[in-house]
Amino acid sequence: MQRSNTSQKRYLSSSIAILIMGIAVLFFSCSNDIETIKAYATDEKRPAVTAFDFEMLYSDSTVIRYKLKTPELIRFEEEKDPFTEFPKGVYIEKFDEKMQIVSNISADYARLYDKEQRWEAKNNVIAVNAENDTLKTEQLTWEEEKGKIYSEQFVKIIRKDQIITGVGFESDQNLANWKIKDPKGTLYIDVEE
Repeated sequence: MQRSNTSQKRYLSSSIAILIMGIAVLFFSCSNDIETIKAYATDEKRPAVTAFDFEMLYSDSTVIRYKLKTPELIRFEEEKDPFTEFPKGVYIEKFDEKMQIVSNISADYARLYDKEQRWEAKNNVIAVNAENDTLKTEQLTWEEEKGKIYSEQFVKIIRKDQIITGVGFESDQNLANWKIKDPKGTLYIDVEE
C-alpha cells in the first residue's frame, strides 16, 4: 500500500518535529549535568577536613599545654602553605605545668598557618592573662614558636585599676610582659575592695 504524498509529508514533518524535540530535551537535560560537573571541576581548593563543635587538648611531654574549642574547623592541606580556619570563632586556654590557666584568648575568626606556627585572630579578639588583665582588639597575631603576640591595630587593656588604650601592641604569649607601641591614653579607676 502506498501512502499519499500528503500523508508522507505529514509523516516526515512529524518525524522531524519529534527528532528536534528529542534533541532539545537531550541537550537541555545534559546542560544541567554539565553545569553540575563544572561546579565540581573548579580550581578552588576543597577542604581536607571539616569538623563541628570541635574540642582538642594539646600536650607536650605528657603535660597539657593548650585546650582549644571551636564551633567549626576547616583544614586546607592542598595549599602552598597549609592552614586551618576557624570561621565561627575559637577559644584557647594556655596552661602551666600545674594545669593552672595562665592565659586565654577568644576571637570571632581565626586562622592557623602550619609551617610558620602562626595564628591570625580577627574580630572581637579578647585575651586575658593570669592577673586578669584583659586585652581587646580587632586583630592579633600569635607566633607560637617565638612565644610572642602582637597587633598593629587599636588596642584596649583593662586592668584592675586602669584602662590603657593605644595603637600597636606586643607581648609574650602569656600576656605577662606587654607594651603598647603608641599609647593614646590611660584612665585610672578607683576600685572599692
